[in-house]
Amino acid sequence: MWRTRAAAACVICRSLANSNYGIKRKSPLQNLHLVSRSIHHPYHPSLKFQRRPLRISIQQFSSLNRLPLRKTKLLNVKYGYQSYRNFWLARLASRLLKIRYLILGSAVGGGYTAKKTYDQWKDMMPDLDEYKWIIPDFIWELDEHIDLEKLIKALPDADDLAKLLPDFDKIGESFTSLKGFFSPGTPGETAFRATDQGYDSDKQYKKVSDKEKIDQLQEELLRTQLKYQRMLERLEKENKELRKLVLQKDDKGIHQRKLKKSLIDMYSEVLDILSDYDASYNTQDHLPRVVVVGDQSAGKTSVLEMIAQARIFPRGSGEMMTRSPVKVTLSEGPHHVALFKDSSREFDLTKEEDLAALRNEIEIRMRNSVKEGCTVSTETISLSVKGPGLQRMVLVDLPGVISTVTSGMAPDTKETIFSISKAYMQNPNAIILCIQDGSVDAERSIVTDLVSQMDPQGKRTIFVLTKVDLAEKNVASPSRIQQIIEGKLFPMKALGYFAVVTGKGNSSESIESIKEYEEEFFQNSKLLKTCMLKAHQVTTKNLSLAVSDCFWKMVRESVEQQADAFKATRFNLETEWKNNYPRLRELDRNELFEKAKNEILDEVISLTQVTPKHWEEILQKTLWERVSTHVIENIYLPAAQTMNSGTFNTTVDIKLKQWTDKQLPNKAVEVAWETLQEEFSRFMTEQKGKEHDDIFDKLKQAVKEESIKRHKWNERAEDSLRVIQHNALEDRSISDKQQWDAAIHFMEETLQSRLKDTESVIEDMVGPDWKKRWIYWIGRTKEQNIRNETKNELEKLIKCNEEHAAYLANDEVTTVRKNLEARGITVDPCLIKDTWHQIYRRYFLKTALNHCNLCRRGFYYYQRHFVDSELECNDIVLFWRIQRMLAITANTLRQQLTNTEVRRLEKNVKEVLEDFAEDNEKKVKLLTGKRVQLAEDLKKVREIQEKLEAFIEALHREK
Repeated sequence: MWRTRAAAACVICRSLANSNYGIKRKSPLQNLHLVSRSIHHPYHPSLKFQRRPLRISIQQFSSLNRLPLRKTKLLNVKYGYQSYRNFWLARLASRLLKIRYLILGSAVGGGYTAKKTYDQWKDMMPDLDEYKWIIPDFIWELDEHIDLEKLIKALPDADDLAKLLPDFDKIGESFTSLKGFFSPGTPGETAFRATDQGYDSDKQYKKVSDKEKIDQLQEELLRTQLKYQRMLERLEKENKELRKLVLQKDDKGIHQRKLKKSLIDMYSEVLDILSDYDASYNTQDHLPRVVVVGDQSAGKTSVLEMIAQARIFPRGSGEMMTRSPVKVTLSEGPHHVALFKDSSREFDLTKEEDLAALRNEIEIRMRNSVKEGCTVSTETISLSVKGPGLQRMVLVDLPGVISTVTSGMAPDTKETIFSISKAYMQNPNAIILCIQDGSVDAERSIVTDLVSQMDPQGKRTIFVLTKVDLAEKNVASPSRIQQIIEGKLFPMKALGYFAVVTGKGNSSESIESIKEYEEEFFQNSKLLKTCMLKAHQVTTKNLSLAVSDCFWKMVRESVEQQADAFKATRFNLETEWKNNYPRLRELDRNELFEKAKNEILDEVISLTQVTPKHWEEILQKTLWERVSTHVIENIYLPAAQTMNSGTFNTTVDIKLKQWTDKQLPNKAVEVAWETLQEEFSRFMTEQKGKEHDDIFDKLKQAVKEESIKRHKWNERAEDSLRVIQHNALEDRSISDKQQWDAAIHFMEETLQSRLKDTESVIEDMVGPDWKKRWIYWIGRTKEQNIRNETKNELEKLIKCNEEHAAYLANDEVTTVRKNLEARGITVDPCLIKDTWHQIYRRYFLKTALNHCNLCRRGFYYYQRHFVDSELECNDIVLFWRIQRMLAITANTLRQQLTNTEVRRLEKNVKEVLEDFAEDNEKKVKLLTGKRVQLAEDLKKVREIQEKLEAFIEALHREK
């Protein structure tokens, strides 16, 4: 055994002799002096003597106990032989060689211990392979753009690096490891043995308590973890600055690769489309999101702001601020900015003014989304936040869960918040970020029960305990916090448990100050020192990394399955469309609206193609229908009761002047506007054969009504029209016989129409005549019999006096009443007057018609001003003046319509269509039906599938 060990020692010594450590030139073992060889190799054949083994004292030392190195005392060595030659030379050589081998042995032991310590530290280092995505692709391609050989030449040479090596003062530390390498064993197994004094010191060292060792190890482990945490943060900060620099100078030619849309932006677009998707297919939306839920004022918004690294949300002391879901898409970019999905404005998150404007905009959008009588809204506000170093993910901040509805809230607020939270958490691929307030009792929490119902196994839940600083200060038992973190205090399982600090409660704190405060707190926290919390479970930085990793893991696992589901849905919809609408294009609601818009504008332009004759005929006819009653009842009949032509003309002129000044222009404009509406409606509702599509009917009707409501006739038109009408009515000169005959024909048509109406009224008053009673076998009522008898009496009165006035005198009423009473008929005087009005009106109209026939030959007398003639045709002149006024008014209105109002109406229609185009609710209401909904679903499913496939392809490329 001794020779075997000695042979092994010989091999070690030879390797040491051949090494360069501490020796400037090589010296073979054979060249050593005989005495030297005998000292090193006691088994050598030339050795003629033996010596006792050397006994020295070497103290054990470890880097964990931090105990001071004790001095070693070499004992006198006693040799059991006498040297016959060169005794003093052998003693000197042995002393020198002993020192040299001690130095060489300590170097070997120190090197071995350094290597072992290096391997242990290397194993403790976290695996950074999963964070390669932080470094952009072009970093790996820098060797194509940067000459690495020049960088190598620029590095310091070996002499400079040698200066960085530790000096020989640290050689003493290597002796501590030498004891571990050459540990004492059984006698004769090693070349060295400790003395009795060294053995006693070893026993004294072992008396150190295990508790102190554990405390020292924990402190050292904590310092090491914090050290590597700071190193990782420093590296991430440098990487962040590098990426920011590269992205900023991308346009200046640092690299030529064009930046494409990021993965998270592509994914966010898919979620935005799905949020607008039809409710019947909403169950298909199982794409991952990070759903942030928690009790009100638990710190949800603060955690989200720490992850986004900006104070972007409105804040309030105890007041509900989150009134609708807010989808926040975090992505990396050169500048720290935020923007809304439907806006191009960028908010610079490094400026306090833009931050305040962003918070105000979010609050306004939330309040606008809340309907009247409600407190919260289901409408999602989509926000994108970009910045250097942000973790890529999609988070949805939900309104805080409440236990009691307070004053000012809608009665269903609590149930609405629960339904919103459940709707988002029911997604089997949603990651639930459960926020628990650490400063309040865990038993008061509501959200933990809700999360446990949605995710009983905790396979997609991450638990976050906020306000840990307050919890550590207020909670008497720190183990209670550990129970909360580990999920032992309540039955809720989770993937991971985290503890964070979101500030000191001051809303004006910056993100940087909060991060510093959080790091300082956990460095001094007993929770971390006593291993109640692990280093990777604290700080929002670690939380952000964990959530991002979990999010992308869930995305990679589920996105292809969702793409296949939408592919199947697309096939079903396309098959349904082909079977139901084989000859129609697949036009969604927006495309149908554009088609309807073009048709409506074409129909408005068609108004300009209406002929002037058609306009004037419609205007003249409609205007006379409106004013004929006034002309007959208030102008013609009162004037016709006069005794001579002078009085007749005077009465007519006065009444025409009053009518023109007050009513006629306004009535004419109303007639023109109604005529324009009727023509516009006719073009809008007119079916155009096979090309007509009834799907546009509701939209056209709504556009027509809204355009008419907005259109206002030019107010100046009445003033100019009044002058024209007044001048037309002042003219009495009929130029030819044709105009005279036309006036007579106009008067006859008017009077015959009035006479027909009057006879119809009289028939309703007195009942059917004897022919209708015999033919239709109907009779008269009692009142009709009374009116019939009254009519007969009044007709007798007219026959007696054909020039009777238009009104009955009181004595005449009495006479008629007494005559009827004599026959046993009791009649009221008012009934007699009413009956007289219709009887006299019929008599007057018949007389006027007879007068028209007499005036057919009166144009000659008119030209002579009815001199030496008993025939007076002033009523014919009146109707000619009315007829001419109508023609001139119709012509004036037609010009105004075609030149001004049609264009203004077209402008109003365009404005209405533009407003409808921006109002999605209006389009959904007006363009309805199975065809529209099917095309809408088909378009959205195609868009979602295409974007998902593009996202999956980009995801594979990144892998």
